[in-house]
Amino acid sequence: MIQTWLQPLAHGITLSCRAAGERGRPVLLFLHGFPEAAFVWDELLLHFARPENGGYRCVAPNLRGFERSSTPADVAAYRPKHLVQDIAALIALEGGTLDCLVAHDWGGAVAWNLANQLPHLARRLAIINSPHPGTFLRELRDNPRQQEASAYMNFLIRPDAEQLLAQDDYRRLWAFFTGWGDAGWLTEPVKAQYRQVWNGPAGSPPGSGLVGGCNYYRTSPLRPPRPGDPAAAGVTLPPSMLSVPLPTLVLWGMEDTALPPGLVEGLEDYVPQLTLERVPGASHWIVHERPGFVADRLAAFLASPA
Repeated sequence: MIQTWLQPLAHGITLSCRAAGERGRPVLLFLHGFPEAAFVWDELLLHFARPENGGYRCVAPNLRGFERSSTPADVAAYRPKHLVQDIAALIALEGGTLDCLVAHDWGGAVAWNLANQLPHLARRLAIINSPHPGTFLRELRDNPRQQEASAYMNFLIRPDAEQLLAQDDYRRLWAFFTGWGDAGWLTEPVKAQYRQVWNGPAGSPPGSGLVGGCNYYRTSPLRPPRPGDPAAAGVTLPPSMLSVPLPTLVLWGMEDTALPPGLVEGLEDYVPQLTLERVPGASHWIVHERPGFVADRLAAFLASPA
C-alpha cells in the first residue's frame, strides 16, 4: 500500500511524499525527474517494502516545484543548494542515514550534489540516466552531439514554456516519452496521472504544474551555449565539487536521445567506487520500460558490501 502525506520541513518548504514500508526499517529514498513526479517509483516502493525483498522503508518525495510540494515563485529558489537542503531535511526526518539514495534525471542532479556535499547521509548511491555534473559540463561544452541533444533545454527556459507545453493536450510532452520508440507503458491511466500533475491546482490554467520543473532549467547554467548566452561554456567546476566517495551504481539506457552514452565516459574519474552498467535497448525512461530489471540490479547492489 502506498502512503501519501504532506511533509513540512524546518526551513519552510513542504514536500508531498509517497512511501511504502514501516518506519524504523532501513530507508531507500527515490528522487524523480522532469516532467515526472514521485508516482513513477510506486512499483519499486512496493517491491522493496516487501519482507522478501528487504523490507525497506521506501520514500519518494515530489521535488520542490512538483505536484503538491511547495512551488516558490522566485526562480532562484530552484538552485541546487536549495534542492539539496530539502532532501537533507527529509532524510533527517526519516532517520538520518539512507541505505541508498536512488535517483533519475533531475532527481539525479540533486543526488549527485548531495553525495558530494553530504556523503554521510547515505551509504550508497544509485543513479539512473542522470549525468554527473563533471561529464555533463564537458559534453555540453565540447561535444556537438550533446549540444544538439540538449537543445530542448533552451526551449524550456522560455517565459512561455509552460503554456506551450500544455498546448494540444501536452503534445510536446508526450513526444518526450515516445520519441525513441513505442512507449507501450504510456497507457491511458498513466497519462491521467501525468495530466493531474501537469495541470496543477484545480482551477489553474493547464500547465501550471510545470512551472516548478521549468524553473529547474531556468536557474541552471548547464545548458548548450547559444549566441549571447555562454551557458555551459562559461562554467568552471572545481574538483572538490565533483568527487563522489560513495559506492555508486549507474544504470544507463543506451538509447537515451537526450543524454547520449558519452556522458558515462570518464565517470570513474569522479566516482572511484563505481559500478556502471550500460543497458542496450532501453531509453531515458528505463524506470517505466523495465522496472523489473531496475529492481533486480538495485537489489544486487544493495546486497553488495558498502
